[in-house]
Amino acid sequence: MDVAKNTVFVTGASRGLGLAFAREAVRRGATKVYAGMRNIEGFNEPGIIPVKIDVTDKASIAAAAALATDTNILVNNAGIAALIDGPLSGDVEEQSKHLFDTNYYGVVRVTQAFEQALSNKAQAAIINVLSDIVWLPRPILTPYAASKAAAWSFTNQLRHHLLERGIKVLGLHVGFLDTDLTKGIDVPKADPQDVVRQTYDALAAGKSEVMADHGTKVLKTTLSDEQPGYIHLPEGMF
Repeated sequence: MDVAKNTVFVTGASRGLGLAFAREAVRRGATKVYAGMRNIEGFNEPGIIPVKIDVTDKASIAAAAALATDTNILVNNAGIAALIDGPLSGDVEEQSKHLFDTNYYGVVRVTQAFEQALSNKAQAAIINVLSDIVWLPRPILTPYAASKAAAWSFTNQLRHHLLERGIKVLGLHVGFLDTDLTKGIDVPKADPQDVVRQTYDALAAGKSEVMADHGTKVLKTTLSDEQPGYIHLPEGMF
């Protein structure tokens, strides 16, 4: 399914990867592009319509879905992260609840709200932004990893559920991105524009998943090994 001549709605699109998704959709000739964000004040991007949406608030989501009934490509990009001391730290439960509310339940809520609009279209697709953290052990990111693992599982169930209706479901896995949120973190980072290009190309090619950076691709290939990457990281990769 190509982006051209279709209507795209992107959550978490005020900056970073979400904004890159919106801009690339415009560049590829989308009929209309909605950029969902919590605060639309001051947002001014040519060809992009800002829409107020908070993925933790059902009323906000319902209002956005009612406004954008012409959507036939939904990009669930909104997400948050937090660092903790480790999986047994005292705040792990509190932080997990906070991150799950956006990273997992947010995806569920938005997808539920847009289901009718997508089902009414001749062709439709959902792109869920996931992470290599699903397979990458990083104890300081335990709540984030758990929330993204839940979102990955939901994505797989959703893909199967929507198959007969012809709604495509694409999961995007990627590691650190070169955005404002990762400034000062000395790790390999992917270019958001390149990630978005790969993702839209994968959608056009009818793929179900895309591994959008080298580290993620390597990590995914280890899953059937006797010592998979989530137990023994490939040397020199992370």
